[in-house]
Amino acid sequence: MSIELISRIIGLIIFGSVGGVFGNDLGVLLENSISTPPQPAFVYHIVSAIIFALLGYILTPWITVKPINALRKNLSNLSAQTLVFGIIGLVIGLILSALLAYPISLLGGIFGKILPVITAILFGYLGMITIVSRQKELRNFLRLGNRGQSIGDRSKKANRPGEGCRILVDTSTIIDGRIYDIARTGFLPGELLIPRFVLNELQYVSDSADNLRRQRGRRGMEVLSDLQKDSNIPVTITDIDVEGVREVDDRLVVLARQLNCPILTNDYNLNRIAELQGVTVLNINELANAVKAILLPGESFEMAIIQEGKEFGQGVGYLEDGTMVVVEDGHDYIGKTIKITVTKVLQTAAGRMIFARPD
Repeated sequence: MSIELISRIIGLIIFGSVGGVFGNDLGVLLENSISTPPQPAFVYHIVSAIIFALLGYILTPWITVKPINALRKNLSNLSAQTLVFGIIGLVIGLILSALLAYPISLLGGIFGKILPVITAILFGYLGMITIVSRQKELRNFLRLGNRGQSIGDRSKKANRPGEGCRILVDTSTIIDGRIYDIARTGFLPGELLIPRFVLNELQYVSDSADNLRRQRGRRGMEVLSDLQKDSNIPVTITDIDVEGVREVDDRLVVLARQLNCPILTNDYNLNRIAELQGVTVLNINELANAVKAILLPGESFEMAIIQEGKEFGQGVGYLEDGTMVVVEDGHDYIGKTIKITVTKVLQTAAGRMIFARPD
């Protein structure tokens, strides 16, 4: 039996009891307002109980369960940092409203009773949204207190790249395999944090009935094993999880917001979702494109033409980093290594493309 159904039953009983108690008053109101002929008192009690019970069955989840679920969902999407600053702002607002409550209560009458409550609600809300909206500036201001540390302490801290910095790792990154080579170079300063649900997804892929997916999953397991064996690469498998979220990508984004750390991935969809929610993303594909050799129009080099291009007369070859080079009038040189000159370089969403012609 679901919680919503239980709340409906409880609401039906409570509202029905209230309706039964005030049934006689409802009957008197009907007799006086629409001049209906008087009925026995028990009829009014039964009718009122039924009407109120139906209202209770319909309205109770909207009063109890649904608001609580919505509040829990919103709180789970908030980072711990935002939640702390929100509570601080609420406390500051309530303190200010408490200072104003006594002078306002001296007004007397209905204003002296209602205005202090309205002031507490208003100041609490204003304090909360003000502190949350300025949390970055406040965090930077609080960091100024750490500038009194000595240069020696700073240098010691700088020599420990894995301390205080965590990077969430996506399943696609582990399967890709390049994470191990990147981590060995030291370009990932921090602790690689692999949630248990990512490891479970990797195991699911490695046990897949599809041969290609199974091979990719097992390759990811080998890469993860290599990462753990390397003492210079800090790797932690954590049981931290997110409640109320089923999809792995959504759980990673929510967890990254809660821990205030970036996500390492090469998944385009996860990249877009994370960026829309303000989460920092370290994309391996973007890194690979950024470190490719830059060729300018007019430069010449030798390259093997290996296949035909899409257009008539074109030949296609590839650089060592995988960049495709389209050679105009290169069809006659397929299977040969020739010297070519770059004519144009295009940067697309899929990567860099180079156009050239034979010398």
